[in-house]
Parts: sequence; C-alpha cells; structure tokens
Amino acid sequence: MTPTAETPTSAWAPLRLAAFRALWLAVLASNVGTWMQTVGAQWLLVDQPNAAALVALVQTASMLPVLLLALPAGALADTFDRRRLLIAVQGFLAAVGVLLTALTAADRMPPALLLTLTFALGAGQALTLPAWQALIPELVPRDQLVSAAALGSISVNLARSVGPAVAGVLVAQAGVAVVFAVNAVSFAVFSLALLRWGPRRPGGAMPERFTAALRAGGRYVRHSPVVRRILLRVALFVVPGSALWALLPLVASRRLGLGAGGYGLLLAALGVGAVAGALVLSRLRRALTSNHLLFLAGLLYAAVLLVLAGVPVPALVVAALVPAGLAWMTVISTVNAALQLFLPGWVRARGLSVYQMIFAGGQALGALAWGALGQLTSLVTALTVAGVAMAAGALSVLRWPLRDTRGLNRDPATYWPEPHLTLAAQPRTGPVLVTVSYTVAPGRQAEFVEAMRAVGRSRRRTGAMRWGLFRSGERENGFVEVYQVPSWEEHLRQHGGRLTGADQAADERARALTDGPVRVHHLLPADPD
Repeated sequence: MTPTAETPTSAWAPLRLAAFRALWLAVLASNVGTWMQTVGAQWLLVDQPNAAALVALVQTASMLPVLLLALPAGALADTFDRRRLLIAVQGFLAAVGVLLTALTAADRMPPALLLTLTFALGAGQALTLPAWQALIPELVPRDQLVSAAALGSISVNLARSVGPAVAGVLVAQAGVAVVFAVNAVSFAVFSLALLRWGPRRPGGAMPERFTAALRAGGRYVRHSPVVRRILLRVALFVVPGSALWALLPLVASRRLGLGAGGYGLLLAALGVGAVAGALVLSRLRRALTSNHLLFLAGLLYAAVLLVLAGVPVPALVVAALVPAGLAWMTVISTVNAALQLFLPGWVRARGLSVYQMIFAGGQALGALAWGALGQLTSLVTALTVAGVAMAAGALSVLRWPLRDTRGLNRDPATYWPEPHLTLAAQPRTGPVLVTVSYTVAPGRQAEFVEAMRAVGRSRRRTGAMRWGLFRSGERENGFVEVYQVPSWEEHLRQHGGRLTGADQAADERARALTDGPVRVHHLLPADPD
C-alpha cells in the first residue's frame, strides 16, 4: 500500500487567511442548518405508516439531486462566475426554507410535499458543492489544500455534531417549524459572506461553452485512471456506510426508545468523533499510508455497524458512534484531499462534481436500499448486512488501492508550439483531426508504443474524442499518432492551459525515443458548413 497525498503541516493554517476564514465560517453555519433540516424532516416522519422507508427517503431526497445534477453543476461552476452563481443559489435555498417553515407551522406538510421540498433543497446543494470546492484553490495556496480539505471535513462534522443536538432540543421545545426557519437563515448568512468577499477577477481564456465543458469534464474522468480509482474507493465506502445515517433515527426510536433529544445525542457522538479525528489526522498520516488509513477506517466502521445491530444499549451505542465518526471523516477527508491535489485547475469543479455525484448518489441509493431491506426484514438484518459489506469493501483496498501520485507534476504546462495555419479556422470549426508523425528505430519501437499509451490518455483527458497510434505503410520505421478533437477552440485549449507537467513528462518520454523531427498537421473539415 502506498501513500497518495502529502502530509499537512497544520489543519488550521488556511484560517489565517481572512477571506477563507469568513467563508468557512459561513459554510459552517449553512452546514449546521442543513443537518438541523435533516433531523427535523426525519422526525416529522417517524410516526408515519411505513416509517422505515419514509425516513430513509429523506436522505434519498437530499442526495439524489447531486447524483442527477452534479456534472451539469460542475460545468456551470467552471463556466460562469462562481461567486454570483453561489449567491443566486443561496437565494433560491432561502426561499425554499421559508416555504418549508410556513407550511410546517400551518400544519400543511404531508410526507409527499416534505420530500418534494427536501429534493428542492438537495438540488440547490448540488449546485453549491462543486462551485464552493472549486473556489478553495483561489482562497488558499496549493501547499495548504490538504489542510483546507481537512477543515472542510471539520466543518461538515462539527455541523453534524452541533446541528442534530440543537435540532433535537428545538424540536422538543419549539417544534420542527423553528428548525426549518433556522436553516433558511443559514443560507442567508452564506449569501451575505459571499457578497462581502471581493475576489480577484481572473483573466486569460474565454470561458468554455456549457455543453462543450460538460463533455470535456466527462472525457477527463473517463480517461483518468487515478480519478476513477478514487471514485471507486468512495463508492465502496459510502454505499454500505449510508446504512448508519439512513437507519439511525429508527435505531434511536425503536431499538433504544429515545426521543428527539436522544437522536440528536447519537448524531452528536458521530460529529464529535469526526472532529476529533480531523484534529489527529495529520499525526495518523505521518504514521500510516493513505491506503492503510482507508483499510483500518473501513474495518472500524464495519465493527460499529455490527454493534448497532447487536447491542440495544444507549450508552454503548453512543460510545460506538464516536469512532464511527472518526472513521467516516478519515475516509472522506483522505479521498477528497487526494482528488483536489490531483485535478488540474481547468477541470477541478467538474472532477469534484463527479466525486460529489458518487458520494451523494451512493448515500441516496444506499439509503433507499437499506431502508427497503429494513422494511422487508428488520433493522438488525439491514445493519448486519451493511457491516459485512463494509468489511468486504475495506479488504478490497488490498486489490484496488489508491494510486501514488506524489511524483506527478500537476502544475499547468504550456509547452506546445503555437499552431500556424494558412487556412482561417473559427473557434467552432470542427471536428479537427491532428496527426503527429514520428520516426523510431527498430530497437526502441516496443518501448515507444508503451510510452505512447500515457500520451494517448493525456490527449483524451484534455480534449480528444478519439486517439490512435499507427504504423506507416510507406515509410520505414514511421509511426503516426492520430487524434480528433471536437473543435478548433477545444484544440487551442490543449495548447493553452489544459496540459500539466505530468502530461509534458509523458510527451517527453515518448519523444526521447524518436529520431529526427516530429511533424504535426492539423486537418480541418473540407466543408465547414
């Protein structure tokens, strides 16, 4: 097992930056409100018929929009002004929160409407997540990105600790409508912090067109083995892990006999464990590799699921949930930091949106599955099956570990020469066929073909729809690389900022095996109409 991310020096370093600190506190307030909303919505449904399925559907309704909207949200965040996008979305979320508050206070909130409005809140969160995470590299230097990711986990888990506890008290003392009102105010707080922040106006290339950006993000993820492995690790943890979050309200009310305050205490124990884990994570990373952390955290979380299935004692369940929170935070923080460090800036929001899609979709679909299993069998059976599945996922780290990316240069690299055409090419002219001719001595040809595999992945990640390497039938020792990009604009983006130092190194390794000049030709459509 190999490490995949650099060890952060301090989890608190980014908070010394005023802009990051203000927005981080605003996001914390919004996260607290979101968890209060979840507790309030679930508690409205615990006495309904088919409560196991309905309570689990609250999490599904919250997370499913991320599954559906993640990639479009990432494309929007890479295409439009992220600050303005976030402000508009927070206004929408505040309006939905006000509507929820008014209808609940008037006792006009049937389960179907509650789930519909919860879905609307989830849609707003789906638009918020990639835009906010893509802003972080604009707020902190690269060497603090791991610390910023850890602070993001602290924010989520501190909210998970504080929000449910406060919600439990408010539900017991003032009713669910007050919880929904606090959530609406939290969106306004985030919007105000964004309005007060005056970001730098980035220069450079024109923004990508939305549909082209959407396709480019999908191509990047499909042709990046590192990203695909990170997403696999997320899915193998989140799907069985979602059983705890989906079924905990029923564990509290049915197995432990607790009220709203007791349920808040259980969630608070999870949050406390997660916050404590974030504080010691830098020490753990110095002692263990990232893959060892994923392995141990998965086994620990599996053990907690089995404890919940077999031990109906409130004090023991509270004690067990603390290490569960630590395990959850360790896995999520580790994979999130690995992804943020690997993704180049031009596609960061889209890559993170796919991560959010897997993360939220795994929770949404997992919650639906565990709720249905609990309804058909029992809570004990559902939690036991989830614990076994989690243990199997942890063991799979031995077969599918995170890849070691510490030696890869992720800085932008503009090393291709500017293309000079005798024909006039408009930005949307396309498709464009690029051919690159090489001469390779017989003794180096096998090594050259192998080196070009990495080059091909680079071409596909940065814009190529198709790529191939061919032998020349008329030229001895001749090889021709051929790839197609959707438009001239897309190809110019390859020249002007999509490539990284790692792409350059792969190109140089292949070209070092060639003899003579390398010739590049750009073929444009004969009929541009």
